[in-house]
Amino acid sequence: MSLRLWLSTAGAALVATQACADFTLTILHTNDFHDRFEPINATDSACDEEQAAANECFGGIARLITAVSEARGRAENSILLDAGDQFQGSLLYTQYKGDMSAEFMPQLGYQAMAVGNHEFDDGPAVLGEFIDAVGLPVLSANIDPSQEPALAGKIAKSTVIEVGGERIGVVGLTTVETPEIASPGPNVNFLPYDAAQQEIDDLTEQGINKIVLLSHAGYVEDQALAQSLTGVDVIVGGHSHTLLSNTEEGAAGPYPTMVNDVPIVQARSYGKYLGELTVTFDDQGSVISAEGDPILLDASIAEDEAAKARVAELGAPLEELRARVVAETSDAVDGERESCRAVECEMGNLVAEAMLARVADQGVTIAIANGGGLRASIDAGPVTMGEVLTVLPFQNTLSTFQTDGQTIIEALENGASQIEEQGGRFAQVAGLRYTIDPSQPAGSRVSDVQALLGGDAWAPIDPAATYGVVTNNYVRTGGDGYAMFVDAEDAYDFGPDLADVTAEYLAANQPYTPFVDGRITVVGAAVPASEAVAPSAVETPDDGTAAEAAPAAEGGATEAAPAEAEPATP
Repeated sequence: MSLRLWLSTAGAALVATQACADFTLTILHTNDFHDRFEPINATDSACDEEQAAANECFGGIARLITAVSEARGRAENSILLDAGDQFQGSLLYTQYKGDMSAEFMPQLGYQAMAVGNHEFDDGPAVLGEFIDAVGLPVLSANIDPSQEPALAGKIAKSTVIEVGGERIGVVGLTTVETPEIASPGPNVNFLPYDAAQQEIDDLTEQGINKIVLLSHAGYVEDQALAQSLTGVDVIVGGHSHTLLSNTEEGAAGPYPTMVNDVPIVQARSYGKYLGELTVTFDDQGSVISAEGDPILLDASIAEDEAAKARVAELGAPLEELRARVVAETSDAVDGERESCRAVECEMGNLVAEAMLARVADQGVTIAIANGGGLRASIDAGPVTMGEVLTVLPFQNTLSTFQTDGQTIIEALENGASQIEEQGGRFAQVAGLRYTIDPSQPAGSRVSDVQALLGGDAWAPIDPAATYGVVTNNYVRTGGDGYAMFVDAEDAYDFGPDLADVTAEYLAANQPYTPFVDGRITVVGAAVPASEAVAPSAVETPDDGTAAEAAPAAEGGATEAAPAEAEPATP
C-alpha cells in the first residue's frame, strides 16, 4: 500500500471514529402544566365548543400525547422531562389533586420531573401520595425532606437516564421561595441553589459527563446558575412561565438562550408548547451544538382519542358547575401574567374592587390582591363559573384586618420588589393609588401612595393612621412575602371564597366593563389602554344569582388552615 493511500485510509478511519464519538440527544420538555389537561384558548382559559370548532384551541393532554409521539419519531435518541408545577390551576386539580398527573405522566413516558412550588399547595402529604403513584423520579437537590414523614426518602436529588448507550445525569432544583409561596410545612428544609453543585460533582465522579439541570427556579435564576455552577451541560427550566423561541413573536429570548456556553430552555406554560431541543455532545461530554424551538400545540396537532375520552370522563362531574353562567362582560377582561404582575391590570381591578365592595360596610377602605393569584383572562360575553374558577382556582377566602399606613407602604414595596421577574407578589389594589419606579432598588421603589377618602377625594396615606384592609387569606398569613401582615390587628381569615365574591360582583355589575384608571403608575411603562371609570361598589344581591359557586374542598374551604391556602406565584 502506498504511503498516500495509507494516509488517506487512516484519515478516513480517524474521521469516522470522531463522528461516532459524537452523541446527539433530543430533550423533550414541559413546565408549569398546572393541570391544563383540557385544551385552553388564546387567553389560557378553558376552550369552549365554539372555539374548538373554529380551531382556536391549544394544548391539552390529548394533543400533548400526539406531539410527544411525533417528536420521538423524529429523534434518534430522546428523553422527556418536566420542570415542575404539574399541580394547581384548574377545577380538575380541585377535584383530583395529583391523581391525573400520576395517571398521564407515565402514559406519556416522562423520565424525570422537578419538584415545583405548586407541588406543595396542599402540603407534603399530597405530594408524597403523588410521588408514590407516579412511579418516576421526582427530583430536587436543594430540598431536604428527611424530617417530614410524608416525604422522607421520596424526593431524589438526581437520576441517571440511559439512552443510546449513554448515561444522562439529571439534577433537580426547586425555587428557594417555596416556603413563602407554598405550603411545604415546617419539616421540609430548602437549601440554597448551590446544593446542586455537590450532586453534579457526584455524578461527574461516576463518569457521567452529560448533565441536565432540571430547574424550577425561573429564567433569571437559570441564567445566574449557568454562570455559577460547573459541570452543567443543559438547563431545562420552569417556574417563570417563560417562552423562549426563535420564531414566536413576543418570546423573552432565543431558544436556547446560551449563557457561559450552557443552553437554557423553557417552554412557557399550561401545555401550550412542547420544548424540543437537540443537543450534540462530543466524546468528552461537551456541548458542540444545541438547536430547536418549542412546538406550538395548536389545532394542527391531532388529539389522542383515548386520552381525550378519559379527560372528558374525569371532567363530567364538573360540567354543571362550569357551565353555569353567572354574569356577562362587555369586553374581555385582561388577566395575563405579563400585565397583572407588572402594571395595573383589568383583572386586578375587578378582583380588588370585588373584595372591597363585599366588606365596605365593615369600614374597610383598602383592598390588595396579589397579581400571582390571577391565573387567566375572561372572554367577552357570557361568563361561566368555570371561567371565574380558572382565574381564581385556589379556594382562597377573604381576609380582613387593621393595620397602619406605614405597613401598607411596606406591603406595596414588597409587591414591587420583584417586578423585573414578574413576581406574583405584585400588588393590584382598590382604594389606593401609588407610583412604582423600577429603576430604584427594591424596598425604595414606591412613592406617592394615596388612599381614597370617599367619593373622588384622595389624600396621602398617613403612616401613623389605622386603615381597614381586605386581601385573601394566603397574603394575610404571609404568602408572597407579605410577612408584614402576619401580626395585623383584628385579622379574620375565614370570609367567603374569593371566586364566589368575584362572581357575585360580576353579576351585580353586569354587563361588566373592564377598566384601568391609572391607580398604579409604573415609571417607564406604557400608558394604560383604557381609562374607564370603575363601577361603583354595590351590595351583593341576595337572590342567589351567584351564591352557589365553587364547592369547597373536602372539609370546607373556609375552614382550611391558612398554610393550605393559595400558593399563588408562578
